[in-house]
Amino acid sequence: MELGLYTFVDVKPGGSLSLEQRVKNLMEEIELADQVGLDVFGVGEHHRPDYVASAPEVLLAAAAVRTKNIRLTSAVTVLSSDDPVRVFQAFATVDLLSHGRAEIMAGRGSFIESFPLFGYDLEDYDSLFSEKLALLLELRKNEHVTWSGQHRAPLENLGVYPRPVQNPLPVWVAVGGNPPSVIRAANLGLPLALAIIGGMLEQFAALVQMYREAGKRAGHSADVLKVSINSHTYVAASSQQAADEFYPSYAEVMTRIGQERGWPPTNRRQFDASLTPRGALLVGSPQQVVDKVLFEHELFKHDRFMAQIALGAMPHDKVMKAIELFGTQVAPAIRKAISASELVG
Repeated sequence: MELGLYTFVDVKPGGSLSLEQRVKNLMEEIELADQVGLDVFGVGEHHRPDYVASAPEVLLAAAAVRTKNIRLTSAVTVLSSDDPVRVFQAFATVDLLSHGRAEIMAGRGSFIESFPLFGYDLEDYDSLFSEKLALLLELRKNEHVTWSGQHRAPLENLGVYPRPVQNPLPVWVAVGGNPPSVIRAANLGLPLALAIIGGMLEQFAALVQMYREAGKRAGHSADVLKVSINSHTYVAASSQQAADEFYPSYAEVMTRIGQERGWPPTNRRQFDASLTPRGALLVGSPQQVVDKVLFEHELFKHDRFMAQIALGAMPHDKVMKAIELFGTQVAPAIRKAISASELVG
């Protein structure tokens, strides 16, 4: 199983950390993830004052020339409000800079700021994504493209450059639990990235099963129907230390977002409930995080796990320590356990 990290490059509104320093910290996080042998690093796209990454492909391009092995992906690209031609060109460029390590994780977006910002109607929320995903897949398949749709000017046998190192350039579909989105990814034979940030883990098993069954019915082989589980994660020397260090930033972020969406404020009791073996948060000692990832693997048989460690205003030194523990203690133990189980199987 591949193991990696993702971030939205959070900043606390009104905080003392400058945007320049936050980007510097991000580069250090990605470099460390590469050095400790993690497989993938993702940067998400948001257009809000509490996140720096409105252009993840630029940040990934900077990371491409500072790393050697780690794969670099968006997490996610809000494809609905972007131009698939420019998305393909940008990530093809990242692929060239990284010598074939780029990926696109495409999604509809969990926030809506980008739609009015770029002149799109939220009533077209789903049709925008469906149409633009189809065009993106056509662009990665063919150098010259003839295409027409509802939301973009047509293309008449036009060449799109540069072409990436990888053929095809990997494209994942990111979902937050919406069944039609899961079915769309399955029908297209695209790998699925499932965000689990709340609830109990078992309740998501049906979505993964639905994805694999729908993909099989659509004629796709099991090896292309890959699954990634993406979750809030934090590792420290002990379970108590991990919970105490992660909770303040977690509660601030979830409460702030909850105010916009009508959720009640996050409290420590809810947080602690999510730390139980079947809860959504992977927060604890290295062994506890290993155990929960392995429990998830029993449920989902997923191909990739991605951890969001740098959440909210988490201090940079603590994020770096957690990345180090994740890469040097958690990841090797997970790989060893899964390799052993596969040999037995």
